[in-house]
Parts: sequence; C-alpha cells; structure tokens
Amino acid sequence: MGGSVLGLCMPSPASVSLSKRLPISSFGGLRLSTTHHLSSGVRMAAPSLGRSSRRSVVMMAKREEELKEIREMSTEQINNEVVDLKGELFMLRLQRSARNEFKSSEFGRMRKRIARMLTVKREREIEEGINKRLSRKLDRKWKRSIVVRPPPSLRKKLEEEKAAAEEKSA
Repeated sequence: MGGSVLGLCMPSPASVSLSKRLPISSFGGLRLSTTHHLSSGVRMAAPSLGRSSRRSVVMMAKREEELKEIREMSTEQINNEVVDLKGELFMLRLQRSARNEFKSSEFGRMRKRIARMLTVKREREIEEGINKRLSRKLDRKWKRSIVVRPPPSLRKKLEEEKAAAEEKSA
C-alpha cells in the first residue's frame, strides 16, 4: 500500500508498475506512466493522457458545437427537427425489421440528438418560468398538434423517383 500525505493516497511503486502492463486503465483514461519524487521523498505516479481521453476530447468538442448550433435554433425549428428525427428513427426501425442494410450507430446518434434538442427546449421553458407540470401539458398539446409527414430521407427518395419517372416519360 502507498503512503498517505495530508489525506492524499499515494500509489506504491508496485501499483505503478502494474499499470504499465495493463493496456486499459481504470482511471478514466489516465494511465500511470512514470514516478516522480516529491521533496519529502514520497514517490508519486504522474498521469498521462491515453488514446481514449483524446477521443473523448474530440467528441466533447463536436457535442459542444452541436449544442451551440441547437441553441441558435428557434423553438419552432427545434420542434420541426425533433419531428423529422423521430420520423427518421421510425424509418430506421422499419429497415431493421425488414432486414435491410442500415447503420446501427444511427439509432444512438439520432436518439442523442433528439434528447439534446428536447433538453434545450426544456432549458428555455425553465428560463421562461414554466414549471414541470405545465411543461408536460404543453408537450402533450404539441404532440397532438403534430401533422404526420414523411421524414426527410423518404421525401428525398420520393423526389428522386418522381424525377426519374419524369425523365423516362420525357
């Protein structure tokens, strides 16, 4: 076991050498790589960033960029985008059930984008002073008012088929 200075746990040299042999770190992306001597003579491991933490930094930057983009939208645009994304999600489920080829990662990506949009929408409601109960009531009202329309990917496919049919007839 390592020594303890001012309530801080210092790893022992044995635990540091173990971390060098393990490819995956259990320290949230930090790998213990080298030891440093403190003025008191206690050895302490220095954390280094692993590959997973670099990847998470890039993902966080993309997420922040996406949130910035969502926050610039109006509430009406957010509502329309949520309806479109839910339609796309439905089309993905149909493709999966029909055993067609599809990207399975799209499920998570769309669900997370929908969740981010709804979160921004709720943040705006909180700023306006709308409580949870009224928010749910407004949400039910909004859901009833949604006019069912084909998702953007299906609309695009229908337009392409229509254009191809016009070219054949011309």
